[in-house]
Amino acid sequence: LVLDGAMGTSLHSCDCDLERDYLGKENCSEILVQTRPDVVQGIHESFLEAGADAVETNTFGAGALVLAEFDLADQTRALNRQAAEIARAACERHSSADKPRFALGSIGPGTKLLTLGHTDWDAMLRSYTEQVRGLLDGGVDALLIETCQDILQVKCALCACLDALAERGRSPEDVPLLVSVTIETTGTMLLGTEIAAAATALASYPIASLGLNCATGPGEMAEHIRFLSRRWDRHISVVPNAGLPALVDGRTVYPLAPEPFAEALERYVEEEGVSIVGGCCGTTPEHIRLLAERVGGRRRAARAVEPLAPGTASLYSPVEHRQEASSLLVGERTNTNGSRKFKRLLSEEDWEGVVSMARELVREGSHVLDVCVDFVGRDGPRDMAEVVSRLASQVQAPLMIDSTEPEVIEAGLQRAPGKAIINSANLEEGEAKFGRLCAMARRYGAAIVLGTIDEDPEEAMAKTAERKLAIAQRMFRLATEEHGLAPADLFFDPLVLPITTGVEADRRLALETIEGTRRIAEALPECQIIVGLSNVSFGLSPAARVVLNSVFLHELEQAGLTAAIVHVSKILPRSRIDEERWQAALDLLYDRRREGFDPLTRFIELFEGDEDVAGADAGPALADLPLEERLRQHIIEGEQQGLAETLDEALTKYSPLDIINDHLLEGMKVVGERFGAGQMQLPFVLQSAQVMKAAVAHLEPHMEKSSDASKGRIVLATVQGDVHDIGKNLVDIILTNNGYEVINLGIKQPLANIIRAFEEHQADAIGLSGLLVKSVGVMQSNLEELRRLKWSAPVILGGAALNRHYAERDLRSVYPRTYYGRDAFEGLRFMDLLSQGRLEELDREIEQRLAKRDAVDQRVAASAKAQEGGSVAVAPVRSDVAADVDIPTPPFFGTRVVHDVPLEEIYPYVNTVA
Repeated sequence: LVLDGAMGTSLHSCDCDLERDYLGKENCSEILVQTRPDVVQGIHESFLEAGADAVETNTFGAGALVLAEFDLADQTRALNRQAAEIARAACERHSSADKPRFALGSIGPGTKLLTLGHTDWDAMLRSYTEQVRGLLDGGVDALLIETCQDILQVKCALCACLDALAERGRSPEDVPLLVSVTIETTGTMLLGTEIAAAATALASYPIASLGLNCATGPGEMAEHIRFLSRRWDRHISVVPNAGLPALVDGRTVYPLAPEPFAEALERYVEEEGVSIVGGCCGTTPEHIRLLAERVGGRRRAARAVEPLAPGTASLYSPVEHRQEASSLLVGERTNTNGSRKFKRLLSEEDWEGVVSMARELVREGSHVLDVCVDFVGRDGPRDMAEVVSRLASQVQAPLMIDSTEPEVIEAGLQRAPGKAIINSANLEEGEAKFGRLCAMARRYGAAIVLGTIDEDPEEAMAKTAERKLAIAQRMFRLATEEHGLAPADLFFDPLVLPITTGVEADRRLALETIEGTRRIAEALPECQIIVGLSNVSFGLSPAARVVLNSVFLHELEQAGLTAAIVHVSKILPRSRIDEERWQAALDLLYDRRREGFDPLTRFIELFEGDEDVAGADAGPALADLPLEERLRQHIIEGEQQGLAETLDEALTKYSPLDIINDHLLEGMKVVGERFGAGQMQLPFVLQSAQVMKAAVAHLEPHMEKSSDASKGRIVLATVQGDVHDIGKNLVDIILTNNGYEVINLGIKQPLANIIRAFEEHQADAIGLSGLLVKSVGVMQSNLEELRRLKWSAPVILGGAALNRHYAERDLRSVYPRTYYGRDAFEGLRFMDLLSQGRLEELDREIEQRLAKRDAVDQRVAASAKAQEGGSVAVAPVRSDVAADVDIPTPPFFGTRVVHDVPLEEIYPYVNTVA
């Protein structure tokens, strides 16, 4: 679908008089639909004659809030209706049976940013609703919300569209909703929103397309369009300016000529599967004519889409519901029911203190913050509005809006950009209130927590696994079938009460919650499961609570838990709790009472007079360990106290690089293994990373620096969407101390920034890093774009999720000058060979490795085929493995489930290293 070009550019080229045509209202081009409809229609027709399939109404600034600045708010509906009628008339004149033309109702961002409090939700909603009513009155075929700079404004405009359509008994199936955001040259929307966050926030709305317009030319949009091409499962639009604007003789000029403009958009259609193209600022009928000649009537390229992972989002970035090797951790302290400090800050209206506390929770490792302001005697909606307004723009984490009152929840949702989570709904008061909250989640694009409580007068809160599952399944049907919520946006809370009361009826509460979690996870695998951990240990001493909560979290995760509401810094990994206390906690959680043994009594006894959480048998003190083990344990335990002294002692025995490579990195390897196995939560990984960073900083002054002039330059960056940089920073230090100049761009870097830095500094190579699995996909996408740009600079890749074979075979096939660095020292060798003009040695090594791997793969394939009765001739390959060993034939090939095998017989054969 080819859209028109720039209405504003065309109007500015017309000879319209400020007083006669604009009625003295400078910059109010919307008034021209009343005073000069001939000019507006002429512009529409010029684009239609050039080959456009659709034109946008002259209503970009025709919302009531903007028109009020010209004393025209009372004419909002009329102006929009007239503009739509003009566009519709132009389309009718140029439509034919084989080429229909369409009028799109243009809805601009206005002049006020909702997230920054320039206006409130209700005022903006009224403004947009009146505008949409007028556009529908005039007969538009679709509604286009464009040049969006604030994701909260987009959500408000979408609600207005849906409301106005519903008033007429119509839906987005009748009048499609199109959204186009503006990504600045910084790589984000004006307020800092990444394209991934925008897509996550808008994914649950019934929009037909999502795309980009304005701010830049087509070239600067490449990275963001590539992301949408791979992750957005609906139509994509690209409507760029005619290049980046330049000031020439006091006038703004858009320099990109029609031919390269059309060529760039044709590539998006052919390579990225873009469905809708057109022109924004600076584009003329000639731009659209050439564009229509190239792509008009063509079918877009097919796209292999891996839909966005279900998640929530802050104003800035998305957070996936399913975390790698961890639960989604929801910080519980910004809650008046769980924190005296937060309650005091709220009562004193110390908003800066509230923000500071929230930031601290994020530093501790919370992925999401639970915000509850319920406080007797205070104005809940006002307090929620105050808190959310501040946290939304000043804290990186998404928000969970928590209240028992729907009005308070809605006040929070109306001020939360991105995608929030509602906490919570249940069936205690029947389906009416439950339905109201589900409708709220639908309207504001939120996920929702559903607690397993129903109307049962005897036992409202489900206490058995059977009832927890039954209520969850009932709520699932209501939420998905009646209210249209996505299963992945439902967080079921099987709920838990204290097991520490000593009351017989409470003894099995944790056990039933664990089993309920397992059953819900099996029955509703697309949904999330969340539990508020701290209830289970209420009444115990602080140290006992930390241990019980930590063990409870571990068991819940094993059962299928995906999220936890928790005080993150009060959770310990298993390695920090001694075995006796761990087992005692398990006995208590699973109610393993027996004659003469009460697990509750025993658990309490273990903490009497002892607030050492780890326990007496947690292992020898750090200071008592041998030097080499001490170095490792500083990293593994995230212990910074005494680090400097240990490092100074190590320097008397080892070189700084040996300390890093042989001991500190060994500690980080253990941390990574424990994290991957689910034995260490993310906050402790971050603690270890901070200690590693401090250790390297302490050792850096002791490293020998090369006295040579700079031997070469490399640009280092953690790829977009990834915030991990410990390994990359270590590479920086090693290379810098060996005479190389490093331009370290930091984390979450879009490719455009990397290319700009490479060119600006005339670098010799690029180094891309990433810890997350999804970062490998970003690296591949970056390499594809570099190939398209016909680059030839070498690129070295590294990171925990990447392996040598994938990098050297798959990614090298995308971009031939791709290399893999397992650690900082491989990175140093890469730069040494590059600076000496000997990189072909590395190329030969890679070719030899791949050839050897191919030969092995061929032999394995041949062997498998032989087992099936075939035979294949295989060329002999030299091997380090003895060939005269009799290889036994296994009793079966493939996998089987074997029952009744004693675990003690299997355990000796488990490879604990693999």
